[in-house]
Amino acid sequence: MLTILGFVMIATFLVLIMMKKMSPIAALVLIPAFFCVLVGKAAHLGDYVIEGVGNLAPTAAMLMFAIVYFGVMIDVGLFDPVVRGILRFCKADPMRVVVGTAVLAAIVSLDGDGSTTFMITVSAMYPLYKRLKMSLVVMTGVAATANGVMNTLPWGGPTARAATALKVDASDIFVPMIPALAVGLVAVFVLAYVLGLRERRRLGVLSLDEVLERGAVADEPVLAGAGGDGARAGRVSFVKGGGTAGAGRAAGAGGAGGAAGAAGAPGPGAEARPGSGAGAPSAPGSGSGTAEAPSGSDAVDDDGFQGLDPDRPTLRPKLYWFNAGLTVLLLTAMIMELLPIPVLFLLGAALALTVNFPHMPDQKARIAAHSENVLNVTGMVFAAAVFTGVLTGTGMVDHMADWLVDTVPDGMGGQMGLVTGLLSIPLTYFMSNDGFYFGVLPVLAEAGNAHGVSTLEIARASIAGQALHMSSPLVPAVYVLVGMAKVEFGDHTRFTVKWAVLTSLVVLGAGILFGVI
Repeated sequence: MLTILGFVMIATFLVLIMMKKMSPIAALVLIPAFFCVLVGKAAHLGDYVIEGVGNLAPTAAMLMFAIVYFGVMIDVGLFDPVVRGILRFCKADPMRVVVGTAVLAAIVSLDGDGSTTFMITVSAMYPLYKRLKMSLVVMTGVAATANGVMNTLPWGGPTARAATALKVDASDIFVPMIPALAVGLVAVFVLAYVLGLRERRRLGVLSLDEVLERGAVADEPVLAGAGGDGARAGRVSFVKGGGTAGAGRAAGAGGAGGAAGAAGAPGPGAEARPGSGAGAPSAPGSGSGTAEAPSGSDAVDDDGFQGLDPDRPTLRPKLYWFNAGLTVLLLTAMIMELLPIPVLFLLGAALALTVNFPHMPDQKARIAAHSENVLNVTGMVFAAAVFTGVLTGTGMVDHMADWLVDTVPDGMGGQMGLVTGLLSIPLTYFMSNDGFYFGVLPVLAEAGNAHGVSTLEIARASIAGQALHMSSPLVPAVYVLVGMAKVEFGDHTRFTVKWAVLTSLVVLGAGILFGVI
């Protein structure tokens, strides 16, 4: 009976959140509470929840302060020079533009927020794609796949969920997987190079002549080239002094138009962060409402195209090297495991806020600007304490694992790491991360343990499918991506799925090759 009730509870949870009848946080709390009463364990519900909260507190702290830290780094302009450098590198070469898209998406993904990554990447690259007449699905596909690989960072979501669901340390999952994930990221760059060469062959070889207009508002590179579909000429204007994300906008004959961000359904890791300069208005056909010029420090051109304002008041150019050094030091300490990850980000966030915003009102404003995303993510983690607590405390997960063990052929029992990795690819596409990591993964882990496969191996294998997950229709951030790029979701899916699956298989294969899965 517990086996059936366990699967019914998971199925109910998945159906309700996939149909958007309940928010993940509400579903994580109410559904297991109901089933706890149903199996006659209502008197123990409090014990299950308190134990779960105690186990999940470090994960929630890590996510909270990681979001604040990287949000502040975007606010103060840590990534702005990177964007300018990538735009200079791209020039008017389609191959360089696609590779630059992958590099930019990977770098900005360090903040762990998909919507922010897509807003910055599309804002920076969209004018180049339009003026060079490049395929926009190439941009969305490469950006989504790169972000999917980087989304496995401990503060990105899936790794934290796996650690939460299996009650293990996130660093024990992530650090051994770094070589495999690095191989996956290299695969994305190779894919971008190949797709870029294909675009170069289709469009011909272009040249870029920069024309500086002293005293004017903009620097205007002139695009001229022949071949492919004939001669083309046009201009792309960039805000003087910065080709930062969103600072460029198409100008000249024909116009490139603007792209408004799509307002997707809110959820963990998918919220535009207020005050970070990464917000996007909604676009007709991609969300609800009409495009509106946002308030604050966002720069919006005549077409509503939006991105980071190079003159936003939160910039701290004099502290750039301090912020860069602090970020490198923080990531190095995390990899070397000098301190627990929650402690590192707690110290890093406090130091970043104190140095960059020494006045108390400014610090409060920065914290408030990122509070919505912090609340969404940490709220989900603590709500998960109810789900995992009930699933474990009532014995449901044990009974389901026993059933699953009996159904797995004896010859495959020792390969549960591989089985988990392969299942993670379609399952994280057709269901949310919440559903997979809190509903399915604990069962796979118990089945693996019965066959001698460690919980950590199962946890590492479970993040292999994230390259595909970021293009799932259940991920709100993907609607921001296709909305800003003015790409039909169906076109994006048809183009991206095959490459994302291949990337996920590369990550899984590398993990097995390196012996961590």
